[in-house]
Amino acid sequence: MEYINLGTSGLRVPKYILGTIPFSGTNGFEPAGNIDEKDAARMVDISLEAGINMFDTANLYSRGDAEKVLGAAIKGRRDEVLLTSKTGFHMSDDPNSRGASRIHLEKSIDESLQRLGTDHLDLYFVHLWDGQTPIEETVETMTNLVKSGKIRYWGVSNYSGWALARTVTIAEQQGYIPPITQQIYYTPEAREAEYELLPAGSELGVGSMIWSPLGEGLLTGKVGRNKEAPQNTRQGEGWPEPWIMDQERLYQVIDALEEVAENRGVSIPQIALSWVKDRPNVGPVVIAARNEEQLRENIASYDIELTKEEHDKIESVARPEQVYPLWHRAMTGLEQASSSEKPYLEEYKKSME
Repeated sequence: MEYINLGTSGLRVPKYILGTIPFSGTNGFEPAGNIDEKDAARMVDISLEAGINMFDTANLYSRGDAEKVLGAAIKGRRDEVLLTSKTGFHMSDDPNSRGASRIHLEKSIDESLQRLGTDHLDLYFVHLWDGQTPIEETVETMTNLVKSGKIRYWGVSNYSGWALARTVTIAEQQGYIPPITQQIYYTPEAREAEYELLPAGSELGVGSMIWSPLGEGLLTGKVGRNKEAPQNTRQGEGWPEPWIMDQERLYQVIDALEEVAENRGVSIPQIALSWVKDRPNVGPVVIAARNEEQLRENIASYDIELTKEEHDKIESVARPEQVYPLWHRAMTGLEQASSSEKPYLEEYKKSME
């Protein structure tokens, strides 16, 4: 397993990270999985054997129960692993139990540490943008959490490009510690992150960590033309995410993934993961699994290297629309593009020729 620096920080993380949304499966997260402490410990074993030593969770997942299961699974081997968690979503009827305010961040970190059975997190995320709290309050609080030793680094998730840039800029200008990573949604079908988030992360020194590269179950091979998602899966049990703008476009992506997978003799998820991990500006990729078989299959995708022809076949069917000013820059200013944005502009230009 390759290890990379996260953003411009000194923290080295594996290219694949194990996500824990299937852990526990309670409090509204039943469709995501029901991995108990024993099976979670086995998944930690398998991950560590493969060189995956980072585990991603959130207080939102099963309303804290996923953190408890993960904490039990790593008990006695905290020094072997890197832990992340997140906060920001509503956790109770308390009006202060949400967002990125000082009162919520300080309360949330203590609760997560207790559930995980540790005295610190290696990485702590603001789970979603809070437009009601001053950015200065958020970055100051996260800086203080780093200095207190409760967290080592911090990041953001589900921010827009301008919110990411403003957060980093304010932190740097005022002497606070900036985020080192953003966790964002990106798949062969959902590629809006290419407009701003992926190049912005590279330009700002913020690593781009990808969540749900299989589209929350859409790209598992269980969904397709005339193929409804089976029960006991997220998409088969009424999971509300993700938003699909064009159903036909989704099927075209699945068709392309299936063709490449069949020619390779591997699975659709393996091809999807391989495609995502090698895209420009992509840092670590958060994988997840409902059982040991899926986990081993997903880990094995790390060793798959797509040919340019295979990559382009998948890329071309879901190329994002060339929205302004990107179409203008692709048409008239490609030679002035930075290295972080040029790959996408070159792809957009192909659609305009």
